[in-house]
Amino acid sequence: MPSSGNLTPEPPLSRKSPWLAPLAGYSDLSFRLLCRRWGCRAACTEMISAKGLFYSTANTMRLLQTCDRDLPLVVQLYGCDPEIMARAVSTLNRRGFEYFDLNCGCSVKKVVKTGAGAALLKDPGLLLRIVSAMADRAGPGRVGVKMRLGWSSEEHIYLNLAAPLAEAGAGWITLHPRTAVQQFTGKASWQALKNLKQVSPVPVVASGDLFTARDALDCVRQTGVDTVMFARGALMDPAIGMRYQNLLQGRNDLPRDQEFILSLCMEAIETYRRHASSRAVLKLRTLLPRMIRGLPGAKDLRKRIILCREWAELEKVMTSARENLERE
Repeated sequence: MPSSGNLTPEPPLSRKSPWLAPLAGYSDLSFRLLCRRWGCRAACTEMISAKGLFYSTANTMRLLQTCDRDLPLVVQLYGCDPEIMARAVSTLNRRGFEYFDLNCGCSVKKVVKTGAGAALLKDPGLLLRIVSAMADRAGPGRVGVKMRLGWSSEEHIYLNLAAPLAEAGAGWITLHPRTAVQQFTGKASWQALKNLKQVSPVPVVASGDLFTARDALDCVRQTGVDTVMFARGALMDPAIGMRYQNLLQGRNDLPRDQEFILSLCMEAIETYRRHASSRAVLKLRTLLPRMIRGLPGAKDLRKRIILCREWAELEKVMTSARENLERE
């Protein structure tokens, strides 16, 4: 469990401190530790149902698995009832969790049909009541909001929400600059990030289309945002946080060759094996192919990875790939 009291470091909100996004199906303890090892300074849990906390389901408890090296950690919650959201924060706070994020960006049908996620952008009054209720239980500066521009192109409300969110107790705002209707189509609007930064009383975190460290550096320079949050970019390269920090501070980039990437894959396997169950092999069968994309022989290696069922099989495949590289 996280440290209790005031021992947990605050979420860093400066350009030199990139975040890891709440990636559904991926941002578990193992992946967070891997990305922290390679430069991400703060991380979010996968999106967790506030109602689900009160049923203590095995899946919900798994999403909350953490350790002392997994700090600062932000628990991302979703729901649409201020009282339940407040109770969820209190419950988690008693368990040692200190920082929270309200999901106002998920546009998945099963989430928005309950009135949660991006559906809250249709009811700003309710959104603000939820933030206020969460901040009242968590304390000043301990609740953030991850949102989109609005529900649709006709309903861009993000700028109008900046000051009210701060007044309600939000300590930071993360903006994925697309509408809910867009989902992940089109292009993220960096101009919108710049506009929000100019009017927001609290720090702004940029999300969306930050596939490389260079993307992130260009984003902060063009928009003035306080920091960035890596999502799909981290899935392709868990070392993206350190690459970004190196670029920002004028240091040499990390290697991008086959040897480095295969070594990173082996580190991912070891991290998952240490902190997750044997079922994590199935997750690595989707993560590792993302990481090796573009390497020579990646297509054949991917085919062998997705056939693995056990840790030993996975390690054998990756060890063989490294040995083949050494013989070349």
